[in-house]
Amino acid sequence: MHIAQMNVGTTLHDLDDPRMAGFVGQLDDINALADAADGFVWRLQSEEGSAVDIKATDDPRFIVNLSVWRDVNALFAYVYRSGHRAVMVRRRSWFRKPEGPFQVLWWIGEGHVPTVEEGLDRLARLTRNGPSPAAFSFKNVYPPETGSPHDMKPEPHCVGWS
Repeated sequence: MHIAQMNVGTTLHDLDDPRMAGFVGQLDDINALADAADGFVWRLQSEEGSAVDIKATDDPRFIVNLSVWRDVNALFAYVYRSGHRAVMVRRRSWFRKPEGPFQVLWWIGEGHVPTVEEGLDRLARLTRNGPSPAAFSFKNVYPPETGSPHDMKPEPHCVGWS
């Protein structure tokens, strides 16, 4: 089993707005960091190499990030213990504060490539029903087999929304 993750956000400005330059200017480096990270398997990307070009809804400022990792520990290390964290510190400069869950995790079979629709469905499930084996967060990680969830304690690492 592998872990899939989707996170979504609505930018405060169009991506070509100068106020978004700090975010857009880091995309290639952050994507390269993910690609080289231990445990990285796959990420959604357009022909240009980024997922920000892929429109999941009619809202041009709504962007998605979808990726697959060997396990939840590798994903956690990338999100909270790599250079990716520095981008999260500044996210309120570029993104509207979410009103509900903006990230969802779920287990997939090795070789499965999740779709944007699948990720949005999992995020909607998490929003609607709370954490479950089908849709969860780092706060309630369900094992790939049956069992009780555990808390990876992401709070000390979650920066940028205070």
